[in-house]
Amino acid sequence: MTAPPGAGQHGGVGDGFVPGLRLAGEFYAGAVRPLLDQAFPGLRYAAALIGAGSEVLGFDSGRSTDHDWGPRLLLFLDDEDAGALAEDVEEVMAGRLPSSFGGYPVRFAVTRDPYGGERHRVAVFGLGGWLTWQLGFDPRPGMTASDWLGVPWQRLAEVTGGAIFSDRTGQLTHVRTALSWYPRDLWCYVLACQWSRIAEEEAFPGRCAEAGDELGSAVVTARLARDLMGLWLLMSRRYPPYSKWLGRAFALVPGAGELGAELRAAVAAAAWPDRERHLSRAYVIAAEAHNRLGLTEPLDPAVRPYYSRPYQVLGAGRFAAALTGVITDPEVSGRPPIGAASQFLDSTPALGGPRYPRAVIAAG
Repeated sequence: MTAPPGAGQHGGVGDGFVPGLRLAGEFYAGAVRPLLDQAFPGLRYAAALIGAGSEVLGFDSGRSTDHDWGPRLLLFLDDEDAGALAEDVEEVMAGRLPSSFGGYPVRFAVTRDPYGGERHRVAVFGLGGWLTWQLGFDPRPGMTASDWLGVPWQRLAEVTGGAIFSDRTGQLTHVRTALSWYPRDLWCYVLACQWSRIAEEEAFPGRCAEAGDELGSAVVTARLARDLMGLWLLMSRRYPPYSKWLGRAFALVPGAGELGAELRAAVAAAAWPDRERHLSRAYVIAAEAHNRLGLTEPLDPAVRPYYSRPYQVLGAGRFAAALTGVITDPEVSGRPPIGAASQFLDSTPALGGPRYPRAVIAAG
């Protein structure tokens, strides 16, 4: 994408693309923090770029700058201060921020802004209110199993990703640390449910091909590839993002190259024998990675026939059962084997906020 004249200039580095996290950090240091220090000395706040946006996960590029992109960040005040000071902080930002920063306009329009128009994007929130909007609850008093499972992975990635530029209260840092990964029993449960997804369909590509349905075989192979990518991220203690960024996130995980090569070959294969060969190798790689985690006793990673039928499977249910067997928390062990909301909801709008996932988890 060719930047318009004057765009992309930042800190004297030329006219190339500037990643949004870097832009936000320098915007805070060069424009926002001086205003706060002058107008509100001693103010307790955190400044960060977290939440929605490809730049939060580090996946932005020049293409990202065509909408909803520019110098921006979030300011989090203590909840008791937000009601009294948020409007004052907003007024200072509106009146005293520069018109541009690093060659990018400071005031710009964004999609779905209820107020519309071009304005600065230094958003001021009480921390508790923002967390409740993002997650469906404030996690600071503690989290139940249902709380954990009802948060879409994308939202967990958005809260724990990005960067904090200053945290004068320590609360945002504490929340991000607490949300950085599932407690052990919940991790085992989510892994077990991901293995169960694979177990449900691992025999289907062969059966489809045997029935003369090569397209169906390819489609199920792609579904299994997606589940194996998600499994690899989960085993690596990373929240899988939604579909647009799943491949990028997977590729960044150490050791993903070998598995990724087999999955690409399986998805690209024109006929079942090649699909089976690459899927089988992918299963073995994932099974061996499971054994390295040490969460359960080691399991045989070899593929095997599916009953007497002429195709190979891993027997992924063995891994699900082993993981379920090491869970000790009764609140977790008694849950149905459906997993976190992101493991059984497949609608972007439904997973785009906390309302529906939390309701479905509560109903289960």
